[in-house]
Parts: sequence; C-alpha cells; structure tokens
Amino acid sequence: MKKLAKKDLLLIGLMLFSLFFGAGNLIFPPFLGQAAGTKTWVAMVAFFITAVGFPILGVIAVARSSGLNNLAKRVNPVFAGIFTVLIYLSIGPGLGIPRAGSLPFEMAVAPYLPQSISNTIALFIFTCVFFMVAYWLSLSPAKLVNRMGKVLTPTLLLLILIMFIGSLCRPLGNYGPALGNYGTSPFVHGFLDGYLTMDTIAALNFGIVIALAIKSKGVEDKKVLISTSIKAGMIAGSLLVLIYSILAHLGAASGGRFGGTENGAQTLTNVTTYIFGKPGAVLLALIFTLACLTTSVGLITSCSQYFSTLTKKISYKNWVIIITLSSMTLANMGLTKILAVSVPILNAIYPIAIMLIVLAMLDNLFKGNSLVYSLTILFTGVISIVDALGQVGIELKLVTNLCSGLPLYGEGLGWVVPAALGMVLGVIIKVVKEKLAFNKTFEKASVEPK
Repeated sequence: MKKLAKKDLLLIGLMLFSLFFGAGNLIFPPFLGQAAGTKTWVAMVAFFITAVGFPILGVIAVARSSGLNNLAKRVNPVFAGIFTVLIYLSIGPGLGIPRAGSLPFEMAVAPYLPQSISNTIALFIFTCVFFMVAYWLSLSPAKLVNRMGKVLTPTLLLLILIMFIGSLCRPLGNYGPALGNYGTSPFVHGFLDGYLTMDTIAALNFGIVIALAIKSKGVEDKKVLISTSIKAGMIAGSLLVLIYSILAHLGAASGGRFGGTENGAQTLTNVTTYIFGKPGAVLLALIFTLACLTTSVGLITSCSQYFSTLTKKISYKNWVIIITLSSMTLANMGLTKILAVSVPILNAIYPIAIMLIVLAMLDNLFKGNSLVYSLTILFTGVISIVDALGQVGIELKLVTNLCSGLPLYGEGLGWVVPAALGMVLGVIIKVVKEKLAFNKTFEKASVEPK
C-alpha cells in the first residue's frame, strides 16, 4: 500500500489551492471587507463556510464517491446526467472559464490602455494569448502538479505576500463603517458572498483532477486516495483562509481611506496604487492573470476529462481545443455580461451542490439510500430555482408566495429548512420501511413449521 511522500502531498495541496484561487477569489473578499467594515470578521466566518469549507468537503466527497456522476446517481440516474453536465458547463466553458479569461483584462489591463487602442481589439489579443497558454498547460494534465505546485502557485503567493507586506509598511488606516445589509446581517451576507467564488461547484469538478494527480504518483488504494485528498484539502483550505483574510483586511482598511467602490477589483487597484504607486498596477495585473490562469487550466482539464468519457469519438485533446476556443469566444463578450448571468445561475445550482456534498459526507448514516438523497435534493432544488427565477424577473406567483413564507427566504437562504426537512423525512421513511420489512420477515419466520 503506497503512500504519498510529504513533498508530493505539499505539491498537490498547492495545486489544489491554485485550482480554486481564481477570479472571484480575488475580487470578492476585499469587496466584502470594504462593505462590512468593522463587521468584516463576522462576515468572513460565514464566508469561510461556503468559500472554503464546502469546497474542500466537495473534493473529499467526489473522491469518496469515485466521481461526481456516481455521487449524483444516488439521487437518480436522470438527475445525475443532467446535473453533472450542467455543473461542468456552468463552471467550465459556459461561465467559469470565460469569466476567468476576461477578468484580468478588464480589471488590470483595460484601465491603463491608451485611448488610441480599441478595447475590443485589445481584449481579443489578450484572450488569445491567455487561452493559448491555458491550452498548452491543459494538454498534459499529468504535469500539472509540477507546473502549478512548483512554479505558478508559489509565484502567486509571493505576489500577494508582497502586497500584504507593503500594506504593513504603509498602513491604509482604520476599518470603515459597515454598509447596507452588512450592518444588519453580516453573517448571512458573508455566507451568500461565498457562493460567488463558485468554488463549491468547482470542487465537484476538481475532485477528479486531484484524484488523477494522486494516482499519477502511484497511489491506487481507495482509502489512501481518500485520506490523501483530505490532507491536500487541508493544505489548500489553510492557504485559502490565510489569503482571504489578507484580502478582506486590505478591503476593510481601504474602506476607511477611499470609501466605497463598485467591485473588489477597484478596491485592490486603490490599495496597490496607494502602496506602490504606478508599479502597483503591474503587480495587480500579474496577480490577476496568474490566479485566473491556474483556475482556467484546472477547469479546462476537468471538463475535458469528463466530456471525453461521454463519447469515444472525441478525444481529451480535442475536448481541450473545443472548450478553450468556446471559452475564448464567450470571454470576448465582456465581464459585465458574464457576471450578470452568473449570479442567478449560481443561486440555483449552489444550494443543490451544497446539499449533495452534505449527503455524501453523512452517507454512512443512510448507506446511499436513494429516497433520502431524492427528497433532500428535490426540496432544495425547488426553492433555489424559484429564488433564482425571481432574480431574473420570472415569478410563478402561487409558488413564490408559498416560498416567501419560509424562514430566511428574504435573505436568500429559504432552501435551508426545506433541505433539512427533506433529509429528515427521507430518513424517517427509510427507517419505517426497514422496520416494516423486518416485522414481515419475523412474522413469516414465526408461522413457518419448525
């Protein structure tokens, strides 16, 4: 039974961190800190739950289930097919990868372009280069551990550390006041902000990448594979908490000095410019580009590996080409349009992904019982989809009125109570069925002649 060397474990942990740490991970913590101000750390505790805790559990859940499709099949085979494809499309070429490709340009390059250069042409050139590099890195998934663990991730961490040390040398100031909803319910809004990183959904994709990376080191035993995934997840999770804390602190401190901004990228631009002057723009551009590149590579790799299992007619390499080109095309739509689509989609899918992970982690209690899985996901999905439709102006009045009476519905967490109810109801029905079956068997045995 081969175990992973400590050096290889560290590299895989760094690789997992780099897969998670992309566009949203950079822009949402500083924006949260700026808006939450003096209540930043209350909001961040909740943010850690959805942006760190569930993603790491997601990687473990997929490893324990031998793949997302196997996990989703516990609900229903039809659900497994639809949900798995939807997850890979939304986190991959339909949303996640284009967002990662366009964000570094629009937040770290576009503001500094001369007026004589067309923004559209510049975006096209940037995305061409960006996705060519992503394509090259994705062609050899077995080499990702070394390329990302030894080079890209340490470089990214070093750049963020330089920014943090700079803030200590030239302090930004005191935390500003909590604004808007952060003043009244910072914990709830910190929890919801964690959705925007997309990492819980991404974890369901990255689980297969991490499992393959561990297997490439000669580990075949399932128990060792799962325990190694847990250890790699702890390394990645610890780094995420550290980096998120740094970014949230920078955002909160900048709120007292600069006031409000439209997004976290502008917050970081203010911070780096204040600390480093014009060279700060170069530093920020490098951080954004590296973070988004590593995430894009992870998403292209995991999506290509999954879709190549659906049909033998299209190879892994060809899927890499298809996903890279389609992502580059959508990235040229611009970040604003991509973000406008992302929020309602995430609000529909995220609760289902969370509960699927919770069920997987509690599976020993009900041994993969389909009824427990089905009722939990059904109750969760109805509420989360109704809520997401309402956000885009589509309201089913009767259903919406019924759902609006649920606890926490107004805060975007109306699915929590129905999810718990579905799980409890499924367990009760399971226990009752087993008891009835046992009684029937006992009665049959008692009447049979000895």
